[in-house]
Amino acid sequence: MSRFWSSTLNRLSPYVPGEQAQRSDVIKLNTNEHALPPSSEALEAGKAIDPERLRKYPDPHSKALTKAIADFCKLAEDNVLVANGSDEILAFAWTAFLSDSEQQPAIPAMTYTFYPVWAQLLGNGLHRVPMRENLSIDFEAMSSWSGPVVFPNPNAPTAMAVSLSDIESICASDPDRLVIIDEAYYGFGAKTAAPLIRQFDNLLITRSFSKSHALAGLRVGYALGSRDLIEGLRRVKDSFNSYPVDAHAQTVAAVAISDSDWFEQASATIIENRAELKAGLEGLGFDVLPSEANFLLAKHPQHTGVTLTEKLREAGILVRSWSSEDLLPWVRITVGTKNQQQTLLAELKSILFGA
Repeated sequence: MSRFWSSTLNRLSPYVPGEQAQRSDVIKLNTNEHALPPSSEALEAGKAIDPERLRKYPDPHSKALTKAIADFCKLAEDNVLVANGSDEILAFAWTAFLSDSEQQPAIPAMTYTFYPVWAQLLGNGLHRVPMRENLSIDFEAMSSWSGPVVFPNPNAPTAMAVSLSDIESICASDPDRLVIIDEAYYGFGAKTAAPLIRQFDNLLITRSFSKSHALAGLRVGYALGSRDLIEGLRRVKDSFNSYPVDAHAQTVAAVAISDSDWFEQASATIIENRAELKAGLEGLGFDVLPSEANFLLAKHPQHTGVTLTEKLREAGILVRSWSSEDLLPWVRITVGTKNQQQTLLAELKSILFGA
């Protein structure tokens, strides 16, 4: 603590990112990166970039990338804003729309742990909506909240998705309520709410290239929303950093989102691997929640998630767990390659049964 810190900073509990592997032989299944390499077309575009583009400042509006995203989402270009990852977009949204809101935004009680950080740093708190018994989002309770709502679809860390009809209902129930949907895990089976943007000007969607397009190291995300919401985000962006996305990232991401063949094949592979991982875990006695993301949330009756995480780390396998009471039983496992998953399941079998 410093005497120069503000009272907000003194109270702040920063977000803690997942552990990063320090050795190349570690199997990393803890931070939900895509299991496959990115589009080869996108990688080639990055290698071929004109050095002159790197000498100069990048396009502050990411026009080529914005157009590629708009085409991919079947929306207009003024429905899109690009930034450094969806976390940055969400921080912009908190600043633009929630910082001086008369009512606190509602979030699911079990959800992405960055939301409370933004609420402390950029807003005035949160209203937490208890989960249903099966850990799905209680949409009746969310809809009954009169203020803004923020939730991921699929949710994190549960991996469970909500229906498009539920999303349409919550947007329509109060046209003056802002609905922010974090679609960071779009692309693995859940229905996107993007088509509803033409119908509802109170809907804002955030997405990332990190999961869906295997570009977590590039740090590119985007928002989809009405022209007014996007302009609000742009005003915040330009008040922090008018050149947020570098030229190389713009080039690679624009080609990546245009490579529909890669996207469809890669998503199908993750869905197939996810099913195999779920079956393997259940065969070892785990309870596994339904997933439409590129990870699974599972628990075993004989071990906490923290215990399993520690034992797997000793074997060179990283997964994610939490010490909080509601998440203590659970371990979150990223969908990996078939070989990675076979190694994980074999190690879990050894931990559980000594075989």
